[in-house]
Amino acid sequence: MAVAAVLLVPGVARADGDPASDYLVVQDVFFPFDVKVPAAEAGRFSQLVADATKRGFRVKVALIAGPGDLGSVTALWRKPQQYAEFLGQELYYVYRGPLLIAMPNGYGISQRGKPLAAARALLDREPLPGRDLAGAATSAVRKLAAARGIDVPVPAAASGSGENRDRLVIAGIAAAVAALAAAVAVLRRRRRPRTYP
Repeated sequence: MAVAAVLLVPGVARADGDPASDYLVVQDVFFPFDVKVPAAEAGRFSQLVADATKRGFRVKVALIAGPGDLGSVTALWRKPQQYAEFLGQELYYVYRGPLLIAMPNGYGISQRGKPLAAARALLDREPLPGRDLAGAATSAVRKLAAARGIDVPVPAAASGSGENRDRLVIAGIAAAVAALAAAVAVLRRRRRPRTYP
């Protein structure tokens, strides 16, 4: 049931006026719907944002790859600063720290729905994200943190691919189910009444 509930979230959020505002209420990163970020890359970026928080730089990030990621506010597509301010106002009552937006054509940053001039000037010196939103946002988060005197190293790549990890988990579950079935069969045999000739 938990898996089914998680699978329903994207559909519900996609139908909302602003999907990122729903996601960022409970997590620190919003990944795009239509352009899939590879699992390993998404994991590294989420870890980077979590590490930044632990080191004293709390930030929420929305990666916006296309108009579909904006729900009903598609008028803000390719307007990252305006969207940062809009989304900051949407999140005002649950989050009041810096909010970073990465779109292919640039960045936006706000806090409580207001622009952050110094941070914006820093981001204006960054290369445009293009299609590599997670990679570009990694650099942006690190530079924003560094401007506050906080060093956030890039997390090391996880050993082994996500696919291999999934296979190991499935194999482990299958082995556990097989062991359980064998134990049940042994118990049933022991409980069977003995018959004597």
